[in-house]
Amino acid sequence: MTQVTPPLGEDFAAPLGPRSADMPTPRVYRLPGVYAPQGDTALLLANLAREEFRSGARSLDLCTGTGVVAVASALRGTRATAVDISRAAVTTARLNALRHRCRVRLFRGDLDAPVAHERFDLITVNPPYVPCEDPALPARGRRRAWDAGTDGRILLDRVCARVPRLLTASGTLLVVQSSLSGVTATLDGLHRAGLRARVADRRVQPFGPVMASREDWFAARGLVPPGTRTEDLVVIRASRA
Repeated sequence: MTQVTPPLGEDFAAPLGPRSADMPTPRVYRLPGVYAPQGDTALLLANLAREEFRSGARSLDLCTGTGVVAVASALRGTRATAVDISRAAVTTARLNALRHRCRVRLFRGDLDAPVAHERFDLITVNPPYVPCEDPALPARGRRRAWDAGTDGRILLDRVCARVPRLLTASGTLLVVQSSLSGVTATLDGLHRAGLRARVADRRVQPFGPVMASREDWFAARGLVPPGTRTEDLVVIRASRA
């Protein structure tokens, strides 16, 4: 098991409501094969920190990985639920909830399947979104945490089609993705689902090892100009109101 200090800094620790003043920058455990918190996690957490919601609001974190976003929601007083398809991720998230002494209800399952008949005030999603040569989702292994088909949208399209129905009438959805995976397509999909959606935040970051290894393939597919070594990370905020 690896102990990770995510590159989150004040984005995670500072704005967590009444308990934030004495809250250290969290460290999370990570079992082998579980996605490590990175720049997309930091951006999602920064936007989560800006949300206002009542104590006891119901939150849902899909594709939870280490559970760090679910833990952040729980520490702000939500009744947190988290889901991941990976058994190792669910185990990791449970350990991290215990470590931070917060309650997170955890399910192993395919996206929203374990909670399909519930409703939530806040939903956060950091899905696999990296374009790859394989048109299908990986069935196992580390690539399952990031590969999402030739356009990177297998999970994003399912999020747009299925997750909006899990929101309460005043609920909010936060989704983080790469600019290589079709930001406009996500906005359009959420609009078709009856939500008002906009780009709430954007951050440029260098390609990580996975993206860098596919630089030439991205260029050949027309996803980026040749020689590009950065991507825009985008948080999309959607709501019914």
